[in-house]
Amino acid sequence: MNKIRELQGANMDIDLVSENIDWKQVGCPWNEAESTKEHKCAVKDTSICRYFCGIKYLDSVLCSYPYENKDALNE
Repeated sequence: MNKIRELQGANMDIDLVSENIDWKQVGCPWNEAESTKEHKCAVKDTSICRYFCGIKYLDSVLCSYPYENKDALNE
């Protein structure tokens, strides 16, 4: 089973909760599970989500939700 999914349409603010955008954007599975818009994949100079696994060309976030990315948590 592949634990990493590709969330397409991530603008490079990579919050995946943008509104009024002109492209298809997959929602954050963590936000969907908790019915919120609180979680963000990454915030510049602040934090990286515990499920964030990187970015794939062209504008897709790699996400391991609900499996924590142990490498990201140990940095």
